[in-house]
Amino acid sequence: MDSISLPALELDADFWSLRFVEESCQSYSVRKNVAQPWSLLTDRGVMASVYAGGGYGYAASADTSPQGLRDVLQRAAAWARATARFTLDDSRSLPRPASRGDYASPSLDSALPTRREWYEILARESRDAGFDSRIVDWEALVDVRHATHRLVTSEGGDVLQRYRFVFPSIGVTAYAGGVTQQRTLNGQRGICQQGGTEILARFNFAGGGRRVAEEALELLAAPNCPSGRMDVLLAPDQMVLQIHESSGHPLELDRILGDERNFAGTSFVTPQMFGTYRYGSELLNITFDPTRPEELASYAFDDEGTPAQKTWLIRGGLLERPLGGAISQTRAGLPGVANARADGWNRPPIDRMANLNLEPGDATFGQLVAGIERGIMLETNTSWSIDDSRNKFQFGCERGRIIENGMLGHVVKNPNYRGISAEFWRSLARVGNVDTVSVLGTPYCGKGEPSQTIRVGHASPACVFTGVDVFGGEA
Repeated sequence: MDSISLPALELDADFWSLRFVEESCQSYSVRKNVAQPWSLLTDRGVMASVYAGGGYGYAASADTSPQGLRDVLQRAAAWARATARFTLDDSRSLPRPASRGDYASPSLDSALPTRREWYEILARESRDAGFDSRIVDWEALVDVRHATHRLVTSEGGDVLQRYRFVFPSIGVTAYAGGVTQQRTLNGQRGICQQGGTEILARFNFAGGGRRVAEEALELLAAPNCPSGRMDVLLAPDQMVLQIHESSGHPLELDRILGDERNFAGTSFVTPQMFGTYRYGSELLNITFDPTRPEELASYAFDDEGTPAQKTWLIRGGLLERPLGGAISQTRAGLPGVANARADGWNRPPIDRMANLNLEPGDATFGQLVAGIERGIMLETNTSWSIDDSRNKFQFGCERGRIIENGMLGHVVKNPNYRGISAEFWRSLARVGNVDTVSVLGTPYCGKGEPSQTIRVGHASPACVFTGVDVFGGEA
């Protein structure tokens, strides 16, 4: 996409942009010691956005030839004029980005294992995981994705961003005596970062097969999680789900404005809350930060060309700013962030989380545990349910550990907890330091009509919450 030479483009419009996207994904998997077929998918095309006559229109095409570009701009301009009388805001009041710059993932050009070497890496973990007859299913896999995004605007903007993403994963299912338990390495596709093979080293992927399998067997023999109100220590690989569902989605400005009401839902947050609402305890500090190099959704510009920078959304527990791109900011009259993003060339940008992080505190992991008289440590999300306004939630985890008198105790299975978003965040009592932080995320955050599935990063320390409603599943 960076090599495309644009033809002369003449269009009767106030503003236009062309967003070129090319993405490829290679997938490798070894399941139960059997190498699965290698797959390679490549997708490329262009999205045209046009402001004309006060309206806003877009059109997409896989044809990036000179004539294809002219045609897609004309179609977008026709939609802009046809819908002008229905628009919520006159497009002549919207920003006309002219940004120029580039971005590249860390280790973008470093060597990766060959296809054979990837299968050898995964086969070792598979063999190590399947060491016991009670392990009935297991898999080691990795996805490697490359992407090139280019945004060109009629105002002279030209932004080129190149990415490489690596998603390694290990999952195990154990069964005995009518009991089934699953254990994964930081969740299903929870390990997802930009970079190269250093990502595997960060998460101790080598040896992970045996380790995950042993923990699955431990869960088979573990007692069921107790029920009751108690303190909860959430590990980072559960904190990412907590951040995502009960602070990320509620703060998306298009959702607050009602755009997602009939599909992904609305939000309990209202525009009047910003600047005054106590979203959590004074220890709660959440940032939008697309500048952390290895994190999954880092970039220099969003898909509308707005420069990206670290921004505080919740500081000292107080709600400061929503997750809204330039168009939503104009509609709402509120400041936002550079988070207008699309999941591909045939989708328009909408307000999305990118990297949404909980800033670390000052407590070591030992201090987090030592401060709990009666409670439980919860690791790795396995199920989630939250209402349409992103308020009442119920989450399940793969693994729990009882904490008594400041000491980590035995493992329990089927742990769950529930709460109400702001009430839960107000119970935040201790935040782990930088040594407890993990940088995780998900490549599968869904939203929008037509549907979009996008990459989101979350970095979080371990955190302690007080008086949480905890309950076990069936034994």
